[in-house]
Amino acid sequence: MTYALEAVGLGKRYHRTRALDGCSFRIEPGRVAALIGANGAGKSTLLHLAAGLLRPTEGTVTVLGRRPRDQAADPVVARVGFVAQDAPLYPHLTVAEHLRLGRRLNRRWDQATAEHRVQELAIPLDRRAGRLSGGQRTQVALTLALGKRPELILLDEPLASIDPLARRQFLRELMQATAAGGVTVMLSSHLVTDLERVCDHLVLLNAGRVQVAGDIEDLLDSHRLLVGPAAAGGLVLPGVTVVHRSVHARQTSLWVRGRPGPLPPAWQESALSLEELVLAYLAEPRAAIPTAGPLEAAS
Repeated sequence: MTYALEAVGLGKRYHRTRALDGCSFRIEPGRVAALIGANGAGKSTLLHLAAGLLRPTEGTVTVLGRRPRDQAADPVVARVGFVAQDAPLYPHLTVAEHLRLGRRLNRRWDQATAEHRVQELAIPLDRRAGRLSGGQRTQVALTLALGKRPELILLDEPLASIDPLARRQFLRELMQATAAGGVTVMLSSHLVTDLERVCDHLVLLNAGRVQVAGDIEDLLDSHRLLVGPAAAGGLVLPGVTVVHRSVHARQTSLWVRGRPGPLPPAWQESALSLEELVLAYLAEPRAAIPTAGPLEAAS
């Protein structure tokens, strides 16, 4: 299979600072992948590597089966739409001039769709980019990315500066694009609740490393929250691994990977939301999806 995006041992250093370290994951075509991590986790660096704007220090990243910095006759970057975190535009160019520039630079450019999207958002075509609001600049940058009719869309925090209604509309457009044309999306955001509605794959970065990567449905099915008494008394649950542990005066909470068998009295099991799963891993920087093993609960 040719993956839409694949990283193998991917690393990036800036002088003595390591932004990414040994990252490996695969995104199949047609997926909508959530890229989640705390500030400084390496999300922007990963997206810039995938877009061909940076060169890896070690390891490899391939996009649509090719390395993004390969300048062959048909460069793969022509099939990738990328919106950086600050939604860069030329401040002295109007919106219409940006769309004309997009048409000249991209063979697959869809001028009619790009113009229609801007008009639907009530963004004046004759307004200079430097006079647009932050949300409008983001929407124009998104339009330029979508106008390329890309096979892969990389979005670095595109939802941060747009209002909730526009955010919902944009997420709906992403779903329509993937359903209609098989477009693959990797979307970086802190808004986990929004991502849970549209994403079917997760890549979780923490301190420059991939902690979790996989199908969201499978990940949620394989993780549970166990709540029991604070004095667990040496409880052992074979085949279950603790991701995160919280002990309070009256109870112990265990976020675990694996499906425990029958629980002792006073213990309860519940499913996790995507946000709860993400927070559990982020709370434990060294946690990763490990080989299943025995669990000894807190005593």
